[in-house]
Amino acid sequence: MVGTSVTTPDRVVEALHVNHDALAALVPTLSEEDLGRPSGASEWSVAQVLSHLGSGAEIGRTPIAGAAGEPVEPEDNQAVWARWDASAPAEQAAAFVRHDAAYLATVDALSAEQRDRLMVDLGFLPEPVPLLVALGMRLNEVANHVWDVRAGLEQDASIDADSAELLVALFQGPLAFLLGFSAKADAIEQEVRLEIPGGALVITDQVSVRDAVADPTAVFEGPAEAVVRLLTGRLLREHAAGVEVTGNVTLDELRAVFPGY
Repeated sequence: MVGTSVTTPDRVVEALHVNHDALAALVPTLSEEDLGRPSGASEWSVAQVLSHLGSGAEIGRTPIAGAAGEPVEPEDNQAVWARWDASAPAEQAAAFVRHDAAYLATVDALSAEQRDRLMVDLGFLPEPVPLLVALGMRLNEVANHVWDVRAGLEQDASIDADSAELLVALFQGPLAFLLGFSAKADAIEQEVRLEIPGGALVITDQVSVRDAVADPTAVFEGPAEAVVRLLTGRLLREHAAGVEVTGNVTLDELRAVFPGY
């Protein structure tokens, strides 16, 4: 099982490659009809999810490259999104593969010292963050949106298992702050200490993921990938086969805490 001690940039980059390879292999097989299907993201088609991932790779590569010393000219995010939105679905899909590969090539080129010490200004956070945080945020986005694409094409879609275990560990540390933005702790009245694969989910006046709790009030029975989908609002009833929650909270109550993004 993945633990916080192995949430290194190298480990996250490996997971990013796994997700990229999965989508890069899938994209050429998608028909125009497939690209137009509703995805697991409620308001986007499969092509629109790929467009979002591709524009995110384009935008996210620039601050990493700049921090590493590459001369870059950032483009306004709105202009990037407008350009992607104006593209046809097939081009959105193909461009995702190109831009995500460019993002990974930039990260792959970083030295071991850069991976350990690089600070990245993402532009929307108060201050620069360690590379691990930037990469972890990208993995959270990519792994969940890969699921969105697959959920538009197959009923039993799941997040890559290793990526999911790694994300549970990342939410215990480097990505803990994201829950402050996305979770609605006040949606539930009682304190919850929920055992999950790889740790525990604690809901009081705030939400946190921990490595363990001594006195759990409830148990989540299901894989780590289902936990990640719960945290990002993707553990819907039609995609929750084999998942069960017992104790002082229900799965529906948990869904209210994590409305998704």
